[in-house]
Amino acid sequence: MKVTEYFKKANGQTLISFEVLPPLKGGSMQAIFDVLDPLMEFRPPFIDVTYHREDYIYKQRQSGYFEKIAIRKRPGTVGICASIMHRYGVDAVPHLICGGFSKEETENALIDLNYLNINNVLALRGDARKFDGKFIPEPDGHNYAIDLVTQVDDMNHGKYLDANIENGMKTNFCIGIAGYPEKHFEAPNMDFDLEWAKKKVEAGANYIVTQMFFDNNKYFEYVDACRKAGINVPIVPGLKPLTKKYQLNALPRLFHLNLPNDLLDAIMKAKNAEARRQVGIEWSIMQSKELKEKGAPCLHFYTMGDVDTIREIAEKVF
Repeated sequence: MKVTEYFKKANGQTLISFEVLPPLKGGSMQAIFDVLDPLMEFRPPFIDVTYHREDYIYKQRQSGYFEKIAIRKRPGTVGICASIMHRYGVDAVPHLICGGFSKEETENALIDLNYLNINNVLALRGDARKFDGKFIPEPDGHNYAIDLVTQVDDMNHGKYLDANIENGMKTNFCIGIAGYPEKHFEAPNMDFDLEWAKKKVEAGANYIVTQMFFDNNKYFEYVDACRKAGINVPIVPGLKPLTKKYQLNALPRLFHLNLPNDLLDAIMKAKNAEARRQVGIEWSIMQSKELKEKGAPCLHFYTMGDVDTIREIAEKVF
């Protein structure tokens, strides 16, 4: 079933969903099951599976030359989605990214997903590699998420890269995109960011999942701004609890967001690691309850492998 169909079927009830990371190359599928097994009691209708572009380091050899070595590869998104659907009987939402894929490779991945009856995708540009400084697409790859959305929507209409294909099989993908309550860090202002979100919806996107945030007013303001801009698709809040002191610097730096003063003060005053964790959990519970009360279609939790914390929050909210 499509993600948007779950929202309609819920008839105003707030759903819950989770996002998991594929294990690093050489890892086991059991790592995914260890995260999801304790969370399935909350009956998520769908699970997101991320895809991370490989990164590189340059290692100097004895000859003096530098060897480019791929690191942090997380393969297996398609297979993981199929395993999740088979084990739990829920829909899986693979992330598609521009980085690391040519248009042909993207088309082939979409054909594989369609064969597996996986009919939801989240279309993202993806991050720049660590040492690139800016996003660099693959040769004959997409530079922007809107181009990826367009390719998926083209296949939904039976249009393939090979113009000689006539009466091609029409896929049936529900397309999600990312939204940024505090704007994308590369956008010059929020109006510009909203303009491109609207263009992606016009290109075929069916719903939005937001970047994490810690001030619910940012989400509510973002939804209002989207509606005023003519963006009328469901907007799902993305949530992650802040539970460790180092995250006070890491999350704003990595995800380009602001932390509310009340949360910052409470974390700083906490006497030890467990006290800080409890502050983060209580804050996330407060966020979740308010979002649920005000009719968010779904609460989407970025698990980051921290299953115990996510489960503790979900128990208090659902």
